[in-house]
Amino acid sequence: MHPPRLADIAAQARVSEATVSRVLNDRPGVAAATRQAVFAALDVLGYERPARLRRRSAGLIGLITPELNNPIFPAFAQVVERALTRYGYTPVLCTQTPGGSTEDELVDQLLEREITGIVFVSGLHADATADLGRYERLGSRGVPYVMINGYRAELNAPFVSADDRAAMRLAVEHLARQGHERIGLAVGPRRFVPVQRKIDGFTAALRDTLGATGEQAAELVQHSLFGVEGGTAAANALLDRGATALVCASDLMALGAIRAARDRGRSVPAEVSVVGFDDSPLIAFTDPPLTTIRQPVEAMGLAAVDALLEEIGGTPTTHADFVFPPELVVRASTGTGPRMPT
Repeated sequence: MHPPRLADIAAQARVSEATVSRVLNDRPGVAAATRQAVFAALDVLGYERPARLRRRSAGLIGLITPELNNPIFPAFAQVVERALTRYGYTPVLCTQTPGGSTEDELVDQLLEREITGIVFVSGLHADATADLGRYERLGSRGVPYVMINGYRAELNAPFVSADDRAAMRLAVEHLARQGHERIGLAVGPRRFVPVQRKIDGFTAALRDTLGATGEQAAELVQHSLFGVEGGTAAANALLDRGATALVCASDLMALGAIRAARDRGRSVPAEVSVVGFDDSPLIAFTDPPLTTIRQPVEAMGLAAVDALLEEIGGTPTTHADFVFPPELVVRASTGTGPRMPT
C-alpha cells in the first residue's frame, strides 16, 4: 500500500494538511477531538497508524463465560469487552464448552499469558457446592478478579448480581394481577446461588400475594436443566400440577415452556402464561413476544469492570455483593388467568 497522502487524510477528516502533519508527527497544539478525527480518517482509508501513535494495551483482562448458546452471555461479554477496551485494556474472551476447557484450565492459560485480572460470568462461584480454593489461589498470586451472578461470602472479592428475589416478586405479582392462582417456577439445579435466591423470592411472593404456605410454594417449584429442553421438562411437570402460569429462570427455559404448552394443545397466553428471565437479545421477536424479567446487563457489566479496575489500581472496592434491580418487561406471552379476583 502506498504511503498515506496528507491531502486524502485531510479531506476525510475535514481538517487542514498542516493539522494532519502535526497529528502524524505527534506534535502538540491539536485538540483531542481533532486528533481523534485524523485517526478515524486513517482507519477509514485503510492506513495503519504510525507505530509511535498506536496505543499500547494497559494489560490483558480475562473474561470467562459459560457456553455462548444462551444469548445473555454474549450480551455480558460485549458490555465488558467494550468497557475494558475504552480503558485501554485488551480483553481475552474464554468460553467454556461441553467437552472443552474447564474453568480451571482456562484460568491456567490466562495466568501463562501474565493476565492482569479476570472477570468471571456465572462461573463455578455460582455453584454453592464448588471448591473455592481455586479462587483463593488466584488471589494469593496477586491477580484481582470480580464475579458476575453468584455470591459466596467466603471469597474476598467484589460480586455483581441481578436481584433474583426481586425478579420473582415482579413476575408473581404481575401474574397474580392477571388472575392466576397456580403459578409455577421452572429453575435450574438447586445448588446454584441464583436458583436458591429465585426460590426464596418466589416463595415469599406467593406467600405475600396469594397467601400460599411454604409447602404449597415448594410444590410449585420444578428443578430442571437450563435451556429449552429443561424448560420443556419443567413446564410439563408444573402443568401436570395444575399451574396456569409459569415463571422460568431463563428466556431459553421459557421458550421450552411455551413449546410444552403447545404440545399439549394449550394456547399461550390464552390458557397458559409464561414469563422468562434475562430479556436476551431478539427475545422480543419470539412467537408470542416473551414477557420477561430484564437483567440490567449494561449496568452490571460496567460495574464489574469498574470494580476490577479499582482492584488493579490498588484501591479495592467494598468486597460485597452489589445487587442490581431487574425490570419487568410485559409483552404478549402473559394474559388473563382462569379467574379474575373480585
